[in-house]
Amino acid sequence: MNKKLGWLIWGLSASCLSVPVLASGLDTSLGTNGIDAAKLHQPPYNLIGRKIAIGQVEIGRPGMFGWDKAVSKNRAISLAAVFLRNGPAKSNNGVDPHAYNVAGMMVSTDKGLPGVAPGARLYSSAVGSTKNMGQPEECLSAQHIAMQNGGDIRAINFSFGEPLNRDPRPDAVLDGNALLTLCVDWSSRVHNVLYAIAGNQGKGGIPIPTDNFNGVNVAFSSRRGGIFNKVDVSNLAGVNQGASGRLAGKEFNLDGRRAISIVAPGSNIPLLNPDGKINKATGTSFAAPHVTATVALLQEFSDRQLRAKKPNWSVDSRRHQVMKAVLLNSADKIQDNGNGLRLGMTRTLIDKQNQNWLDSDAYKDPKIPLDAQMGAGHLNAFRAYQQFNAGQWQPAKAVPSIGWDYRQVATGTSVDYQLTKPLKQGSFVSITLSWDRLVELSDRNQNQQFDVGETFRDQGLNNLDLYLVKADAKNSDAGTVCSSVSQVDSVEHIFCPVPASGDYKIRVQFRQQVNAATQPYALAWWTVN
Repeated sequence: MNKKLGWLIWGLSASCLSVPVLASGLDTSLGTNGIDAAKLHQPPYNLIGRKIAIGQVEIGRPGMFGWDKAVSKNRAISLAAVFLRNGPAKSNNGVDPHAYNVAGMMVSTDKGLPGVAPGARLYSSAVGSTKNMGQPEECLSAQHIAMQNGGDIRAINFSFGEPLNRDPRPDAVLDGNALLTLCVDWSSRVHNVLYAIAGNQGKGGIPIPTDNFNGVNVAFSSRRGGIFNKVDVSNLAGVNQGASGRLAGKEFNLDGRRAISIVAPGSNIPLLNPDGKINKATGTSFAAPHVTATVALLQEFSDRQLRAKKPNWSVDSRRHQVMKAVLLNSADKIQDNGNGLRLGMTRTLIDKQNQNWLDSDAYKDPKIPLDAQMGAGHLNAFRAYQQFNAGQWQPAKAVPSIGWDYRQVATGTSVDYQLTKPLKQGSFVSITLSWDRLVELSDRNQNQQFDVGETFRDQGLNNLDLYLVKADAKNSDAGTVCSSVSQVDSVEHIFCPVPASGDYKIRVQFRQQVNAATQPYALAWWTVN
């Protein structure tokens, strides 16, 4: 019984409702009312994640055809490999329907219910029963997945988490220093992989590692009028409620640091079961894999561009910081009314109180980059493709209206991106800056890998700021039109209207050094000229 409870409690779909449905005519989350990924599967894009390796870590694992009896009649999900922690999986052992549902969301090849990236290579590891396992074993599993495919895994999905009451630290809080959280941030940098983490939901309970800095935390949306455009009521409210909130079982990041990066569909999602039948289920568990698999689509496109030696493309396109900046910057906030001034956004996302992004403190306060419930907005795979497709542009010369970059900035200095063409009055500007918290491994045996019993060192977060300034401004203070100047987040995000037509530039400033004297960063921008 205890073992069974462990599987239920630490998967992030406690609110799952499994009701058999028919496969025909399903309004899936891949269409235009969801993340608009189905369009990318078709010509002229033809993106299904071919040869791109992604990962999955959960308490259990999906069944593998030819290896596990549970899926002997169902070939719809093809897996690259399955593991038990950092070793081979045992046949018919640790197979879990929840993990299979999540895997199907990413790589199902079922014609009636395809995954977001049906051509991707999925590596999956089961941590095992929570009775005897904890964060060290979860970190070991994540590291093992990150090292698969010759160390080339582009994104890893976490549709599970740890409750604070299982954290061995005395009076544990969400300060980013739980071992699994440190592990995620360390692995992000060392293995160059984007972690998509299912956001906390319900009454709290499963918040670790949602207090990470370097991954993407995903809340889930439900449909209104057939469109995924509302933060579902079961998501944990995202405002720091202090000690009283924690005592009530609702845990939040310390210092008001934002826990949600982006929203993706997660309510009444049709999913494949191991027996081949289709059920509908609900939870952040099913939102996170939308993000993980979208990375596979974008990375297939990136590899295609690199093979063709396209201009304005480099291996920087594989950086996890670039993927994070691209996904967040292209997210839907406020529906465009057809004139393009709102960047062609396809929906207006609202929170649990029916407020939209323009009502949020993130919109009004430059010290708050992301909305507590909505993050940067709703995942839109097609818009992410458009953002990414614009290519990499360097600040040495003027940059186009849409693009991205990856480089370093030195402490006490700034990097300016002069926009080629004037911006239009009343049009919105979306700019996202992403960089890593520095976490290092206390590597006792010097094997450059985490081993059970080892720990991590938090070296802190350098403080970068982001500005939209008038092109002729000599300094940020004089010419700043919009800014994002959080002192605690590893993301800065600007979404603001242009007050007057004219020439502008984007400025990345290294405000305060906490660890290294140079800071790698990714920048994505989308403007209207």
